[in-house]
Amino acid sequence: MRHSLQYFRWAFAVTAAGLIGSFALGWFYGGNLETALSFLFVGTVLAVLEISLSFDNAIVNANKLKTMSPAWQRRFLTWGILIAVFGMRIIFPLAIVSIAAGIGPIKAIMLAAAEPHTYAQIMHDAHEPVVAFGGTFLLMVALGFFLDREKEIDWIEPLERRMRRLSRHSWAPAALTLAAVTIMGLIMGTDGRWSFIYASLAGLGTYVAVDLLSRGLDRWSNAQGRNSMAQGGVGAFLYLEMLDASFSFDGVIGAFALTQNLFLIAIGLGIGAMYVRSMTLMIVERGTLASFRYLEHGAFWSILALSVAMYLQVFMYVPEIITGFVGAVLIGVALASSIRFNKSVGISRN
Repeated sequence: MRHSLQYFRWAFAVTAAGLIGSFALGWFYGGNLETALSFLFVGTVLAVLEISLSFDNAIVNANKLKTMSPAWQRRFLTWGILIAVFGMRIIFPLAIVSIAAGIGPIKAIMLAAAEPHTYAQIMHDAHEPVVAFGGTFLLMVALGFFLDREKEIDWIEPLERRMRRLSRHSWAPAALTLAAVTIMGLIMGTDGRWSFIYASLAGLGTYVAVDLLSRGLDRWSNAQGRNSMAQGGVGAFLYLEMLDASFSFDGVIGAFALTQNLFLIAIGLGIGAMYVRSMTLMIVERGTLASFRYLEHGAFWSILALSVAMYLQVFMYVPEIITGFVGAVLIGVALASSIRFNKSVGISRN
């Protein structure tokens, strides 16, 4: 088995290149050491925040990745990182600005480079529908885990056991999500209510579409046998990419609180995305989820908390450090519970 640091060698290389790029970007914009160092500092902070907020992402990724063939695992760790960094950290905010401002993507890039304050304001104005979409998608992800009829292990037993009883109704996750969206819509004022509802319904529809597509593709590929190109993971790959996108929504928009420079945001969050991929691979290869039985539960409770936090951002500002702290606590407590369980049944971790 590889040493732990070996999983992060590419992440370390990207970190070095990214920090050098942050310094160079600051020098380009400011032409002095002070600006270059400030860009370097902000890039470092963004990377650290992305890493600290992504432990649950890595655990959930690992849960799905372990069902994929080695070939699709490699594709997720190569193609997937390109989609994560360039797609979600660069193209996604550009697409938001293009749609919101009614301009083409080239003009959006020019706006980001020449008028970062205007660009950031457009991103801020589009915040509510984005968090509504992402929050709804993640809420479906969490409910899909807790309301799964095949789920056999409960961590917070009284609550999870009651939630699992609803698993006999396949429509239960969607019904609970629609109820949450309806309540949010009633609480909200008329200003922004319908944009929130439409974005939430889009998030719900996207989850259902991706889930059905991924299940259908994997059933088809398995039926074709091992010679099929899609064997063992094309559906799971699509699901993971959409999941990663939903995790990144809040982080990308929240990054504008630290800097209005799109390119610096892409560098900082891109560094963090590399560590998420490395952590995912390490968890899969070391069988961490099998060794710590409640760790996955903690991650999905963290996702549920994140979806609630994204909904709350419609009414108030919820700092990323708070959502990251809550997620880390939930995962930490789940890990401690797993260790206690292992000791109680005489399981040792070599």
